[in-house]
Amino acid sequence: MPVDAATDVTTRAGAPRRHLVVDSPIGPLTLVAADGALVELRFANSPLAPGEGGAEDSGDPVLRQAADELDEYFAGERTDFGVPLAPRGTAFQLAAWKALREIPYGETVSYGDQARRLGDARKSRAVGAANGRNPIPIIVPCHRVIGANGSLTGFGGGIETKIWLLDHERGIRGGQATLF
Repeated sequence: MPVDAATDVTTRAGAPRRHLVVDSPIGPLTLVAADGALVELRFANSPLAPGEGGAEDSGDPVLRQAADELDEYFAGERTDFGVPLAPRGTAFQLAAWKALREIPYGETVSYGDQARRLGDARKSRAVGAANGRNPIPIIVPCHRVIGANGSLTGFGGGIETKIWLLDHERGIRGGQATLF
């Protein structure tokens, strides 16, 4: 069941999956699609196991759109994404990931801020856990969430990648090219 980019829904279990590996300034990224939507984006440090991403398919329209939009993002020509998304997760995870998409390009919020946006400031640890399970980083920008004291904590692509993404966005937006 394809969805528009602003909607988060789960994909049908067992839907055929296809993948595409694309180059980026932060290393190879593996894109995975199912049911007409992007379901995963993996960094080089988290490759697919054999058969896990289905067949490689450079002609799949969703994978092509995601690859093109990521190219534009890395070139500084795109600040948001339109590729259809269908992450799989719990209701709380889906809400947390939707809140991530509302963080403006080039800005950061704390885990507590994100928890407040979800209605309960006490759930910052739960927000951190949900963000850590975000299956579509960059496009669902969990890199824009930092510690309350400005510290950079956990990121699936590694802290160096998180720093690169934040500096890239701030530099493109015309802001400071450093975090602090």
